[in-house]
Amino acid sequence: MEIKLNKPRKNKTRLLAVLFVLLMAITFMGIKASNQQYLPVNPNNKTPVDIYIPADVSARQVASILEENEVIRNQKAFLSYCRKEKLDTALKPGHYTFNRSQTLAQIAHTIAEGQVVKIKVTIPEGYSVKEIGTMLVEKQICTKEAWEEAIKADYPYDFLKNVPANSKYRLEGFLFPDTYYIEENTGSQEIINMMLQNFAQVWENDFAAQAKAKNMDVFKTIILASLIEEEAMHDDERRTISGVIHNRLRDGMYLQLCPTVLYCYDQKKTSLNDADLDIESPYNTYRHPGLPPGPISNPGKASIAAALNPEKHTYYFYVSKGDGSHYFSRTFQEHLQAMSRYLQ
Repeated sequence: MEIKLNKPRKNKTRLLAVLFVLLMAITFMGIKASNQQYLPVNPNNKTPVDIYIPADVSARQVASILEENEVIRNQKAFLSYCRKEKLDTALKPGHYTFNRSQTLAQIAHTIAEGQVVKIKVTIPEGYSVKEIGTMLVEKQICTKEAWEEAIKADYPYDFLKNVPANSKYRLEGFLFPDTYYIEENTGSQEIINMMLQNFAQVWENDFAAQAKAKNMDVFKTIILASLIEEEAMHDDERRTISGVIHNRLRDGMYLQLCPTVLYCYDQKKTSLNDADLDIESPYNTYRHPGLPPGPISNPGKASIAAALNPEKHTYYFYVSKGDGSHYFSRTFQEHLQAMSRYLQ
């Protein structure tokens, strides 16, 4: 008699298939769950969250700070991502602003790249060293004492070498007006160096060759530009005013510019009387011929260009019309008539 034993092959195959499906499902769910840890905490929540990461903390501590502030879902996922992307040793301290709609990857790369919060500061054209300092103090970017110390420090720029000792502020004219993005806790000297570097680049790229061709050095050019910056309220008058100043200097006339007198006073004045014009100061162009000993403000590109390219004309005088524009005269008699007309 022959006895055949039935092997449960079909049952085994089915069992293996079920196990495979279960394994794939578990793997899929695991990958899905892992990927979810990288997603934003709340895609619709864009409320800013300030994060402060101290110096000398580990990637694990950074992850803990982020999880505590609920900008990431899971600190283990953050650490895993940072290790995979080799960011775990590149995380930088500082003040960051995130929101809960950002992905874990975005947050990790932001910290690794040191994209800390920056303060936007716009220095207007024509601001003086003192006015710039006052604005920075008011914005709590620096203290008055730190600014006063910083403007007296030495900076290694050739254009500062010829500044005379009797200049009111050695840096006047060279703190280039522009918009700057300043990191928190940036020192006053670092801020000044940013402005000086900006000036050096602008001068070299846009004006150095022109000045050399006209035999004008940087210091004289910036003094002239600062005068134009203070006198001109309309761009189309800058070169005309520059021409008047050049004409008066060429013919040995006193410049008699009110902004130079205003610069003599520590307290801001909005108007001048006859007594004010008698103040004894090398900056008083009513009492001293030629240019003042230094710039009286920090001019922008347009005024620097006008200083180097004065309009060719025969005007020697001008008077404000009261609307920001000026009436230009060739003779003193014509100037007196214009004053009578516009200075009522």
